[in-house]
Amino acid sequence: MKQIDYIIVGCGLASIAFCEQLRANDKSFVVFDDSSQQSSIVAAGLYNPVILKRFSEVWKAKEQLDVALPVYQKIELDLDIKIDYKLRILRRFSSIEEQNLWFNASDKPKLEHYLSTQLVKNNNDAIDAPFGFGEVLHAGRLDTEVLIEAYKNFLKQNHNLIETSFVHYRLQESSDVVTYDEIEAKNIVFAEGFGVKKNPYFKHIPLNGTKGEVLIIKAPQLNIDYGVKSSVFIIPIGDDLYTVGSTYNWTDKSNQPTEEGKQELINKLKTFLKCDFEPVQHLAGIRPTVKDRRPLVGRHPEHQNLYVLNGLGTRGVMIAPYVAEKLYHFIEHNKPLDSEIDVNRFA
Repeated sequence: MKQIDYIIVGCGLASIAFCEQLRANDKSFVVFDDSSQQSSIVAAGLYNPVILKRFSEVWKAKEQLDVALPVYQKIELDLDIKIDYKLRILRRFSSIEEQNLWFNASDKPKLEHYLSTQLVKNNNDAIDAPFGFGEVLHAGRLDTEVLIEAYKNFLKQNHNLIETSFVHYRLQESSDVVTYDEIEAKNIVFAEGFGVKKNPYFKHIPLNGTKGEVLIIKAPQLNIDYGVKSSVFIIPIGDDLYTVGSTYNWTDKSNQPTEEGKQELINKLKTFLKCDFEPVQHLAGIRPTVKDRRPLVGRHPEHQNLYVLNGLGTRGVMIAPYVAEKLYHFIEHNKPLDSEIDVNRFA
């Protein structure tokens, strides 16, 4: 019997963030992953402290960034990879009224640090932006695909990764440990994303999967090194390639890209992009979203060694390290969870 501190199920952004908590505190663990969940891999990877549709602050933006950025910096150093790219994000204005709303928002104490008060004029013939842009400060892009692939290899090299599906009925419980086949652990954390819907212990939690589709396009004439947010976002990823996204579908729960999603993105892109472009890749995944737009973190109401780390929604890059830290201190130090994120708030 192999005795460890933690079993973790899933290997997306939430799981990786929790692994980093365990590594920092010398806890032993294994991760089960079967690559069935794709939302972290297909994510654009933006971290952006502002909700650009309404010009309002992301929930706990400063607290999240203060925790997240050092975590990703440490992963870069430990794994010798590059994943964190600082990125200017320009919000395209569609009218004078939007300009005024932007400047009004930039006067608010929680937003003045993140919204530039300098109007950015459009000098790019490939973009239709007669009213210019507003610039978001302290934003960037995390290459989630590189992160997850490299982190899985890192776990594998250290014998921490089990690349198979976790079969929930094989989990046995006692008062102080859980047992799965030949593994005995003090605790188990389920970080399965939308896959939690097949988890008999946590399938009751109010997770509403939202399908998102993105395109990778090639646009040699666009030639920008900044992100643009309009009816869709455009994010440069190098070699004249750009990520364009994304769609929101609340009924389709498959990971398969659709022709409808592709056409929606292309049509929205054509409303402000004036140069030729070619779609070269089309991706889809199910975001683990929650009706109150807060994560689902905490202990099972009846099984004391079972925990959930889920519901990161569309902002997993920012929020994963923050909630992983909260969960770790809850488990190890009995530090209460904020009621906003406690999974039992819906009980």
